[in-house]
Amino acid sequence: MDALPLVGLIAVSAAVAGAARRTPVAAPLLLVAVGLIASYVPGVPDFHLDPDIVLPLLLPPLLHTAALDSSYLDLRANIRPVALLSVGYVLFATLAVGYLAYLFVPDLPLTAALVLGAVVAPPDAVAATAIARRLGLPSRITTILQGESLVNDATAITAYKVALAAAIGEGASWAGGLGEFAVASLGGIGVGLVLMIPIHWLRTHLREALLQNTLSLLIPFIAYAAAEQVHASGVLAVVVVALYLGHHSSQVDFATRLQEEAVWKMVSFVLESVVFALIGLQLAIVVEDLGEYGVGEALWYAAGVFVTVVVVRFVWVYPATFLPRMASRRIREREPDTTWTAPLIVGWAGMRGVVSLAIAFSIPLTTADGEAFPARNLVLFLTFTTVIGTLVVQGLTLPTLIRAVKLPGRDTYAETLAEAQAQSEASAAAERRLEELLADERNALPQPLADRLRTVLERRRNAVWERLGTVNEITGESADDTYRRLAREMIAAERDVFVELRNRRRIDDEMMRTLLRRLDLEEAAAYREEA
Repeated sequence: MDALPLVGLIAVSAAVAGAARRTPVAAPLLLVAVGLIASYVPGVPDFHLDPDIVLPLLLPPLLHTAALDSSYLDLRANIRPVALLSVGYVLFATLAVGYLAYLFVPDLPLTAALVLGAVVAPPDAVAATAIARRLGLPSRITTILQGESLVNDATAITAYKVALAAAIGEGASWAGGLGEFAVASLGGIGVGLVLMIPIHWLRTHLREALLQNTLSLLIPFIAYAAAEQVHASGVLAVVVVALYLGHHSSQVDFATRLQEEAVWKMVSFVLESVVFALIGLQLAIVVEDLGEYGVGEALWYAAGVFVTVVVVRFVWVYPATFLPRMASRRIREREPDTTWTAPLIVGWAGMRGVVSLAIAFSIPLTTADGEAFPARNLVLFLTFTTVIGTLVVQGLTLPTLIRAVKLPGRDTYAETLAEAQAQSEASAAAERRLEELLADERNALPQPLADRLRTVLERRRNAVWERLGTVNEITGESADDTYRRLAREMIAAERDVFVELRNRRRIDDEMMRTLLRRLDLEEAAAYREEA
């Protein structure tokens, strides 16, 4: 691919995603819609979704960022529902969707139908994370959806390989499929466990933040490639390493954390934008390749597969939610109570995404005996319409559904109260440590400087509590909001002076950058980023 179309794709995708922030429509949905329209605009290049690029180059960093933002402790606490969805549901959907598609679509061999089932089985990590983040779902539902989407790709890819082997005539058995699944899963987890400790050690011992962040960008590719090299699951290796690094991120120095957060936010924003735009841009390609199937006929089959995918998820989710609770008192005691609304949201939030399309495009053109792969073009089209259908229909209606069932959102008051209590305990420990240090004559400070340390500590202790208190009747701000706004105004005034002094050649550019960086760090400390 030429560089100019690729740069154009990235630029337009980023612009559309940025514009989506000013609309009530989630960025993934707007990007898909723009991609669908652009696929038929004259002059727009054909962007074929190459599985050799998506799986090893786009999937690892997207999984890495999603896993870094996840909570290892929350995932461990919800391991049962996550496993039932990421493994049990994917295998169930592969068989159920495949068999029903075999019955519904004439002349579609069962083996090819099972390939289709495996391809459309896994909800997408990027879609789930993006939609959940935008909607502010309750933390447990968000954890379950994120955990499912982090692991289910490994299950689906293994199921796809088994179904594909049968479809192209290379032979496959249930025992062989289960063995391959076990090897891929345990191997991927094993590779992640082997890599995570030395990688973390290297991150904590590199002294340059720039080198640490360069390593951070390489980590998902290293984990994925190492696992795939031994025929294990690269997906699971990436997830295991990222969960470990995220859980121990406090052991890395502050400069690395600040840079790493900024770098990965940018990488995630660009990749997510491009991925959803690419999904929409596949429309012209898959329609053109339908071959002997008419568009009307193919759309009829697509509607049937879409409905099947949606219904099959609910057929799994509700029993998987309530039957274990009915059968086990331990589960009832350990896990919070749930109602019919939570599985309704989990069931409707099963958007498919780029991984399904990438797997579908990797289906070979011919079987082992040289004949054309049966109904390959139709499988591609059905995968595409299922991805678009789930993203658009479920993505657009999910906010309305959440409002309709009155699903409680995040308890911001309780979260702020917990934050304030944690900050109070930490500040008390810091105050005790400060008094110990000041009692040592080697740490003697002039009284104004010692008081300044105490003042900074006191402000940090009070800032969160102030968010729970009264607000300014004129501006609607809390005292903490007003403090941060005034601090920014003061810093902005200093920054203007430094620029003016540079322009008048009283200081050079290097000195100006040094002074501005100090202000930047002060502003970062004074101004909490709004979510």
